[in-house]
Amino acid sequence: MSKRNPLTRRQFLGRSATGAALFASLRTAFPSGAWAATGDTPEVTGATLGFIALTDASPLIVAKEKGLFAKYGLPDVQVSKQASWGTTRDNLELGSTGGGIDGAHILSPMPYLMANGRITKNNVKLPMYVLARLNLNGQGISVANAYKDLKVGLDARSFGEAVRKARSAGKDTKCAVTFPGGTHDLWMRYWLAAAGIDPDKDVSTIVVPPPQMVANMKVDTMDAFCVGEPWNGQLVDQKMGFTALTTGEMWANHPEKCLGLRADWVDRHPKAAKALLAAVLEAQQWCDSPGNKDEMCRIVSGREWFKVPVEDIAGRAKGTFDYGTGRVVQDSPHLMKFWRDHASYPFKSHDLWFLTENQRWGQQPAGLDRKALIDAVNREDLWREAAKAAGVAAADIPAGTSRGPETFFDGKVFDPNDPDAYLKAQTIRHV
Repeated sequence: MSKRNPLTRRQFLGRSATGAALFASLRTAFPSGAWAATGDTPEVTGATLGFIALTDASPLIVAKEKGLFAKYGLPDVQVSKQASWGTTRDNLELGSTGGGIDGAHILSPMPYLMANGRITKNNVKLPMYVLARLNLNGQGISVANAYKDLKVGLDARSFGEAVRKARSAGKDTKCAVTFPGGTHDLWMRYWLAAAGIDPDKDVSTIVVPPPQMVANMKVDTMDAFCVGEPWNGQLVDQKMGFTALTTGEMWANHPEKCLGLRADWVDRHPKAAKALLAAVLEAQQWCDSPGNKDEMCRIVSGREWFKVPVEDIAGRAKGTFDYGTGRVVQDSPHLMKFWRDHASYPFKSHDLWFLTENQRWGQQPAGLDRKALIDAVNREDLWREAAKAAGVAAADIPAGTSRGPETFFDGKVFDPNDPDAYLKAQTIRHV
């Protein structure tokens, strides 16, 4: 991995402006003024960011639609729809100078997989930075209607029994995820393995882009899938399947997508990177306000963004979960969060979990120096600089880089101080 330019980094950290425009926290309108701090004028006026049609892309879309990028001196930021996570990776490899993109709304493990050359062409390492987490919670595992009588839920043992019966009859069970080694892949694998189902031996894991999940379930291409909203909700609305669980039930307030950028773009444009990040942080606050949820859903449902009925997005975005089984949960604590509970801050302990799980399934090497890779990719320092310069309240800035031990639905505990103990505690693992 290429080394950072230390001078650029010191300059960036040292030029935090004292007169930065304050965030208008959780409000419905924004002033038209630009990033006002003296000396903080971005080196460029724009960047090209990718997104997938998923509700957790809302902060990037809102920052564009509400003029927040322009407010912080980046009127030419483009937010470009990507067909799949594979396309997102390919376009990040190209960079905007090669007709691709500079950064993206992206699955949190992907910048690490790219930086370590695990998913790039010819395994060439592409230095990447994680600048912010975009959300907590908000994903789901959905199952075809054929399994509804089995009462498949957080406990997947009844699904496992069906898998074993299908195998004895020579039938393959297909579980769809959005990208190998990505968050949806890890949620699906964890859920299956907790029930004694080996995701690499007992079922076939297939890759399907998020917007194509429902269509594929309709034609019986898969038995189950894991994806973000609005696609689980849409499946239920169309009565083509049911939600077995929301991922927040597996791990409360779990990290999900992140804002990932090419390291070379950030290193060349440190002021623009801080301005870009400030705009996204303000958009995350806006998206997390209950009073803005309806407008947020109307915005992202539009033709140029998701192109889906707003009703498919709004219910779960506001905390109402119809599981399609007769179970309806109001005011779910597992709704998608964009700002509260430090949703935006990229905890290094969470990236350590992602790397450890990728090692569990052979998607990162067993001998990986996890700390060194996290220190190279996770730029929580830039998050703190942007947050302070933009007037984020001290209570909204975590004191440290770890959220501490995390407990999962099956009783397993991930202690960031001993990730190998967690790994060894997993009965099913391929490391």
